Amino acid sequence: MAQGKLRILILADEFNPEWPSLPIVAYKYALELAKHCDLTIATHVRNRENVEKAGAGLNITYIDNEYIAAPMFKIARLLRGGEEVAWSTSQIMNYIPYLAFERGVWQHFKADLKAGKFDIVHRITPMSPTMPSYIAHKSPVPFVIGPLNGALPWPAAFTAEQTREKERLRALRDFYKYLPYARSTYDDAACVLTGFSHTRADLARVPDDRIVMFPEIGFDPAIFHDTGSKPAGRRADHVRFMFAGRLVPYKLPELPLHAFANSPLLRQHHLHILGDGPELPRMQAFITQHNLQDCVTLEGRKTQAEVAQWMRDCDVFVFPSIRELGAGVVIESMACGQHLICADYGAPGDLTGHGTRGDAIPMAPFPQLAQGFQTAMERAVTDRDRSTALAAAARDYAVQLFPWAVKGARTADLYHAILNGQNMQAFAYD
Repeated sequence: MAQGKLRILILADEFNPEWPSLPIVAYKYALELAKHCDLTIATHVRNRENVEKAGAGLNITYIDNEYIAAPMFKIARLLRGGEEVAWSTSQIMNYIPYLAFERGVWQHFKADLKAGKFDIVHRITPMSPTMPSYIAHKSPVPFVIGPLNGALPWPAAFTAEQTREKERLRALRDFYKYLPYARSTYDDAACVLTGFSHTRADLARVPDDRIVMFPEIGFDPAIFHDTGSKPAGRRADHVRFMFAGRLVPYKLPELPLHAFANSPLLRQHHLHILGDGPELPRMQAFITQHNLQDCVTLEGRKTQAEVAQWMRDCDVFVFPSIRELGAGVVIESMACGQHLICADYGAPGDLTGHGTRGDAIPMAPFPQLAQGFQTAMERAVTDRDRSTALAAAARDYAVQLFPWAVKGARTADLYHAILNGQNMQAFAYD
């Protein structure tokens, strides 16, 4: 097949320029794909207002399955006690509404697909491998799914955090493999884009030649970039550490507080905590108890642009999350030229090259993990040349592979490889 503008049907129930995490990731991904392909996007009607307000000129069809989605969402929210925790409960309750969404897509586009009006169907959300596709076994054109992310177990040493996250139903996760459409989704997919090593391990039934390692995360260089210098007036010997993210149990936002509390060296420097969430009262109490007011500041919730500026102003990004599936904030930190210190588990460990582009601390119970972070943070103070070199390696890696424009072009080339029967592994991420 000659290189040309392909006609792609995108499935993206979560697709919204104003909603954080997955919805905005899908939106940015599609914006770049639209520069290379003739896109038609099928999304949920709940996204209409914000998408139309953004005015990006995308060709969108809105699917209305609110007859089942709305009541199931209300039940899920009641069971979760809100929207901050109990992610597994949310996924379970979304199974039937999502199948209804894809069934609605199939009913709308079935005739066009059978008439050859599309070259590829690509499902970009949901990203969980536990959510099967109704369309995969029906599509007369190649079906692509992903990037997928999931299947990262809770570390055994952190059952208390799992309890606080209300993840009691996590034990039921693997039953998805026996649900209707689960087998056909992966048997009939022409290509399965897979974010990280923990997800690849979960997709054992998919052969290597149909798996392409392709993280879902990306960044906008207009927002996240390295200026090559710190603000004027900064003392060269004064290191600024930061954490950014929701203050929820699994991200362990209090861990860097323990490092500062136990280190006279770190107390001579400063830690900035960006974010808000249910762990905030515990952190405030800890800061008071250990007299950290002079070296730790809780900065509160910030906009994306504000977070990027903080990343440029601070030297070291401390990210101890123990169950991070994608870690978009990690690649944003890298792009801003920060030295990253993270747990060597899940996406952050993969992104740091397990220690070649930052410090990846081996997973361990909280006291040992906190000590590992403290040691790495102290070394960031005493060995500034090493810290600068790791930051540069991380920045170069992020800039080469993760701008949204790069990911859009890479995906379009992958579509052509699929249709031409070429080796798809040329487009895999290291």
